[in-house]
Amino acid sequence: MNIFQKSISLFIAVMTVFAAQAKNYEVASPSGDLRAVVSVTNSGTTLSVFAGETEVLAPSPISLTIKENNESRTKVLWGMNSKQPKVRRSFVDEMIPAPVYKRFQVKDRYNQMVLTSGKQGVVVRAYDDGIAYRLTYKSNIPYTVYNEQADFTFPADYPMYASYVKRGDDGDFESQYINSFENTYEHESITKFKSSRLLFLPVLVELPHGMKVCITEADLDNYPGMYLVGGGDTPVLASHFAPVPKTMVQGGHNMLQKFVTSREEYIARDANAQLPWRVIAVAGNDAELAASDIVFRLGKPLRIADTSWIKPGKVAWDWWNAWNLYGVDFRAGINNETYKYYIDFAAENGIEYVILDEGWAVNKKADLMQVVPEIDLPELVTYADGKNVGLILWAGYWAFHRDMENVVKHYADMGIKGFKVDFMDRDDQEMVRFINEASELCARYNMLVDFHGMYKPTGAQRTWPNVINYEGVNGLEQLKWSPKGYDQVTYDVQIPFIRQFAGPMDYTQGAMRNAIKKNYNPVNSEPMSQGTRCRQLATYVIFDSPLNMLCDNPSNYKREPECTAFIARIPTVWDETLGLDGKVGEYITMARRSGDEWYVGGLTNWDKRDITVDLSFLGEGFYEIELFKDGINADRAACDYKRVVMPVPEDRQLKVTLFPGGGFAGRIERR
Repeated sequence: MNIFQKSISLFIAVMTVFAAQAKNYEVASPSGDLRAVVSVTNSGTTLSVFAGETEVLAPSPISLTIKENNESRTKVLWGMNSKQPKVRRSFVDEMIPAPVYKRFQVKDRYNQMVLTSGKQGVVVRAYDDGIAYRLTYKSNIPYTVYNEQADFTFPADYPMYASYVKRGDDGDFESQYINSFENTYEHESITKFKSSRLLFLPVLVELPHGMKVCITEADLDNYPGMYLVGGGDTPVLASHFAPVPKTMVQGGHNMLQKFVTSREEYIARDANAQLPWRVIAVAGNDAELAASDIVFRLGKPLRIADTSWIKPGKVAWDWWNAWNLYGVDFRAGINNETYKYYIDFAAENGIEYVILDEGWAVNKKADLMQVVPEIDLPELVTYADGKNVGLILWAGYWAFHRDMENVVKHYADMGIKGFKVDFMDRDDQEMVRFINEASELCARYNMLVDFHGMYKPTGAQRTWPNVINYEGVNGLEQLKWSPKGYDQVTYDVQIPFIRQFAGPMDYTQGAMRNAIKKNYNPVNSEPMSQGTRCRQLATYVIFDSPLNMLCDNPSNYKREPECTAFIARIPTVWDETLGLDGKVGEYITMARRSGDEWYVGGLTNWDKRDITVDLSFLGEGFYEIELFKDGINADRAACDYKRVVMPVPEDRQLKVTLFPGGGFAGRIERR
């Protein structure tokens, strides 16, 4: 027997011993279509996922390295464990109320398996649309987490959509921990992604035969957010976490951020007994992802007893156009005259809020009690109240955090309705803790929160519905400065299947200046969108956004009464949401219901496209649609559109032509 044969024999012997020692624990979804298998051995634990007989996720190591605070050494949980765990199983089938969401209630139906061995445990839930697992550690002694291994190993080197963090140097992860969680998507096979660059969640993996796998996390609380790292020789996405900050200094944008100057060697101090859920959603077609609820279901239950004061809606926004009004008899800018004009516009159109973005507080002081002399906030609040319009204040992160309760109480007492908190730009344990503390505090004072400079949602919209929106999206603001050749249109038909999978997003749409591909230019004070006018209208249907911006200025909206009326009327929360059709990176169509009204919308990439929208969900009866569609010259003048009011076809098949970068939007009523 030669050396090679001896090596093979030894490998087979080792694998035989390994197989003999392994014990598999399986949980299937209620339909039986999805299965998760946890394999426990004395050398490690893995998780696998199957859809029918198809292996979706190959055996993927999971473990936790911790140290109890009275111990001198770290220990690995589920990494070296010779004891077979205890098993508990349960089935849940219930409805979750959703007061500020894309449907009024959410069906929560899953099979659950809990494996425990001493203090450690792993909980696995099998839904019909995905698998979620979390590690647990129950101890009366505080403990520190040094690392969590959450690998995602795929059977082959599949294509993947994922975003790198924008900032930082290759290989220097410390420089990459400060980032705004905004970037376009790369589309490469898993091994082609750079191992020197962090990827932020969610990511989308394309399996054969149209199957998709979306990976993210849920119920992030007192624990750092998870990045992934691809690259290497095998198709593995490995977890990575920012360590706990040790020392920090004030700095960044207008001195409103905290920069980490050194970090601890661990990722979480005094972590919770339950760590975040790791989510592996599986979809047979792309449209399923656009209407998914799995992250919402995995959030903590509602913690606000009375949600009647939470008022979703639309908000007139000043910053997109740099306060650039025209046709007025005052100097537009950060002053009471400008904001009264915005308030009047909102009142005339039934728009619920006006935001005072950056500039109302004295610059570079990080002190929200210092208001610029051009602004009289009590006067503006009184004026807005008389018009039934609420005011929301922009706040830089450190200015808000350093004096949080005093700031929230002061402005709640004044009559301000909420805050847009910006420039967090981190998701280490300290920042995640701040997000949850701010959510709870604002709820206590009946204040809304819109988090910008923020990581993706992780289910807190279930827990704290006063957190009415999240950024973490490469939104329309990018077109104020992005160069010619930048492609926002393709990104728009990727995010409904990827970023929106995690939850609502403050994309800040509504531009009335629109440009075809070759005519786009960045103009900071008079920005334009890419694609057609109807594309902008359609985003109000396609994108989840309980607090939705009208990004353009009142002067422009007043020149476009038909489009403004449609935007002003459209709801921002829904009783029902349907993903009708779509393909990531190409097109999408969706339908949403509020009361007796349905709204439908669709977007395409830069390809002209004839689509047929299936409206069979309407059922019997006679319906009429107010339809906004691309005009016949929309490929030359992006602002060209046509509004028609017509009966819904009896066969319920609505045919629409979408021009390059185009879209359509419609409102349907029973007659």
